[in-house]
Amino acid sequence: MDRRRMNLMERTYLWPIAKGMAITFGHMFKKRPTVNYPEKKRPFSPVFRGLHVLNRDEEGRERCTACGLCAVACPAEAITMEGAERLPGEEGLYREEKYAAKYEINMLRCIFCGLCEEACPKDAIYLSETFAPSNYTRKGFIYGKEELLIPDPKTDPEGYARARGERK
Repeated sequence: MDRRRMNLMERTYLWPIAKGMAITFGHMFKKRPTVNYPEKKRPFSPVFRGLHVLNRDEEGRERCTACGLCAVACPAEAITMEGAERLPGEEGLYREEKYAAKYEINMLRCIFCGLCEEACPKDAIYLSETFAPSNYTRKGFIYGKEELLIPDPKTDPEGYARARGERK
């Protein structure tokens, strides 16, 4: 082990302090990676998977037929649904004879893998380009059919276009 005496520069630690200050000043004048979120929004990847949306067809009818393939495909078991038969007079509301009377997604369990979107044969569910909003209670993260359903294209075309995003 070398036990030589330290010179004046080594004893006062001036050189390491000067190097540290040079690094600090170098970082002060670089572009900041932080985005001021409410004012500016960063662009997302085209394959970004955000909040789930239950889709409607062009006539405003729900596409979901409560087949349950999305719930079976979900590895986190975050989707629960109950099917029901369409009653006479409800032809304008639902596309098929069977529809999802109850449809819930537990966002605390969801891992945003997109398997529910791939499993759906009717293109009834997809993952949008929006974040899941924050909440204060656990119950607030369980989204029901009302929160997931896209706006009706006939009554609210602007809301429908906004909810669809860049999707075809």
